[in-house]
Amino acid sequence: MKSVFFVLISLLSLATTVAQEKTGAIHRIIFGSCANQEVDQPIWDAINADNPDVMVMLGDNIYGDSENPADLDAKYQKLAAKPGFVKMRGQSQLVAVWDDHDYGMNDSGKSYPAKNESRKLFLSFFNEPVHSPRWDQEGGIYTSYYWGETGQRIQLLLIDTRWDRDDLKTVSRSEYDNSRVKAQMGPYQPNFDVGAHMISEAQWKWLESELQKPADVRIFGSGIQTLSNYSGWECWANFPEDQDRLFSILKKHRVENLILISGDTHWAEASRLDRKNAYPLWEFTSSGLTQEWEQVSPNANRIGPTFWHANYGVVDFYWEATHPMITISIKNKRGEIQIQNSLRLEDLKYSIPNN
Repeated sequence: MKSVFFVLISLLSLATTVAQEKTGAIHRIIFGSCANQEVDQPIWDAINADNPDVMVMLGDNIYGDSENPADLDAKYQKLAAKPGFVKMRGQSQLVAVWDDHDYGMNDSGKSYPAKNESRKLFLSFFNEPVHSPRWDQEGGIYTSYYWGETGQRIQLLLIDTRWDRDDLKTVSRSEYDNSRVKAQMGPYQPNFDVGAHMISEAQWKWLESELQKPADVRIFGSGIQTLSNYSGWECWANFPEDQDRLFSILKKHRVENLILISGDTHWAEASRLDRKNAYPLWEFTSSGLTQEWEQVSPNANRIGPTFWHANYGVVDFYWEATHPMITISIKNKRGEIQIQNSLRLEDLKYSIPNN
């Protein structure tokens, strides 16, 4: 009996591995974050109607907020029972990374004591293959996926910004009360301490290696915003050395056709970072599938409007167009477009020599 069980497990793992290496063209990826398991989740109806090839969950996939693995497991089971989530899981490939609330506790980092238990629960819930390095690799649950043949090959990078993240730095209580609250800003400020980092050296080496692999479109998925500045909440800008290192790696290897996606904020927006001697970086934030935050914080790199009601993001690929392009949309719970940007792939390339 035991041998039959292990054969079945091996077959299931093989099936999952094959699914991660789809060879057919991908035309639609949907992404979202911040799904509270304690409330109804009607937004899945619109997501399922949009019929994505891939669904990317970018963190706060449950609101666990506990150091007790049994509590986290019970909350995953509530998500698993949502009819719309069940339907999505049956018709689309589901991939995920975590943020703080499903990692463990609000705004938690490397000192969270139950992170090994959290990793097991997360990977089990999302059906990670038993042989995957995500189960025990140094630096957390970062990973990559590839879909499509040459000419239409998509790379998705999912970054772990929790496992090795050092402590956040806060402003004084008086500064927060007297200026931050009025400006709709959070309590955090950049951490310039020597050796303060958000991700591990192991993850940096992995990321730099992945960015040198061939792909026609690259999607960089982070639970927290990468390009946002001045919000006072969690974002890459809280660790300037890591943010600068990321931008330097992108330029060093002339990484092209890259867009960034993120969650966490409880509102949706597009951000653009103009770079010297390089094409602009675009980031699209979708949050949340259930969570809403009307007090949208400032973001110096924001482009266009924000949308703070329940939302999800859609990436559509137009490979056959005269000028191949991607369109990124933010939709509400009825599937109606609230924010939309179209980017031609030829505009996401370096046009001058590297220097």
